[in-house]
Amino acid sequence: MKKVLFFIIAVFLNAAFLHAQGFKIGGKVGANITGLTGIQFDQGFNFGYHAGGFAEIMLSKKWGIQPEVLWSQTSVTPSSSFDALRPDLANLATIKLNYINIPVLLTIKPVKLISFQVGPQFGILRDKNQSFTGNAASAFKSGDLSLLGGAQLNLLGFRIYGRYAIGLTDINDIQNVATAEKWKSKTLQIGVGLAL
Repeated sequence: MKKVLFFIIAVFLNAAFLHAQGFKIGGKVGANITGLTGIQFDQGFNFGYHAGGFAEIMLSKKWGIQPEVLWSQTSVTPSSSFDALRPDLANLATIKLNYINIPVLLTIKPVKLISFQVGPQFGILRDKNQSFTGNAASAFKSGDLSLLGGAQLNLLGFRIYGRYAIGLTDINDIQNVATAEKWKSKTLQIGVGLAL
């Protein structure tokens, strides 16, 4: 399924480059407010960060696509029930998961100043370390597919954005019938970018 999605997106991006009416690249940085669904995690949100690059490919004055590559940190607080699942990670304050996220966003620009964006985001788990004291590697799958939507202000070359990503895939990788609960990510991103 993921290979088919990657193939479709690659074909779409290739066609978009051939018909692009405007093309810009840039960098961005911002904050993540993250959490995971499931009783093994506190239901509050924790802070992380993201940074990376993007390309704006406008197919007309009103719409285009924006592929990105971001280094993104998900930070969650485990509950006492997580300690029972992973005694080796008991009493840890937070678990930090570092992803390389690849969003491919449809951009709709009703006016020059504002863009609305929606699309899939593919997350590849790169570092499963729980700070310096443990390793949560066996608890999390290596990929996360999300749906992302948000808005962006376009001020000359500057971009100010806010968006929300909801996980579509279960990232619980503990092989235990008693823990068949689904863990899905949820992330609010706020950041700034600069298009060149």
